[in-house]
Amino acid sequence: KYYSMKEFRYNNITQPNRNRLLFIDPTVDGLKTGHTDAAGYNLIATAKRVSPAVPQGRRLLAIVFGTASEKDRANETQKLINWGYTAFEGVQLLAADQPAQQARVWKGQQNEVGMGSRQPIVVAVPAGQGQSVTTQIEVNKPLVAPLAADQAIGTLKASLNGQPVASVPLVALQAVPEAGFFGRLWDAIQMLFAK
Repeated sequence: KYYSMKEFRYNNITQPNRNRLLFIDPTVDGLKTGHTDAAGYNLIATAKRVSPAVPQGRRLLAIVFGTASEKDRANETQKLINWGYTAFEGVQLLAADQPAQQARVWKGQQNEVGMGSRQPIVVAVPAGQGQSVTTQIEVNKPLVAPLAADQAIGTLKASLNGQPVASVPLVALQAVPEAGFFGRLWDAIQMLFAK
């Protein structure tokens, strides 16, 4: 929130933010300007834009070095941000707290647990290729109770045209307490024959 402020007043002195993009693009919310003789005018800018596919917004970070003026660094950074949002699209693979699948749990008070993420899982792919993203869920087997909520229990892997684009840990969306003696004994016997 501090880097998105257009000006800061302290001790009766008002210091305007040197990041011109804050005054031009309402989606820009930071981050750092700089200048040295050797590197020229530099800008690290962050922006967050909302789209129907990613309603919580997708953040991009643009870094530009070596421009000749403050105006040039703002213009070149704006071009880079706009290119990033038009050349790539965000694809939400999983909503926050949404189970990707149910996983078998052994020796627990419940036989299954939802696997998911506390944050939305979003990947960026070249524009127009969002429908080609495929996912695969891997479970850390065997899952044996007790399981704590938010314990890592698997992985969601995303690919585009056979090439990996993301690998994200999945957690237990709820705790699974250990079963009683007979429940654990029965599952121990079943585990001997399970694949």
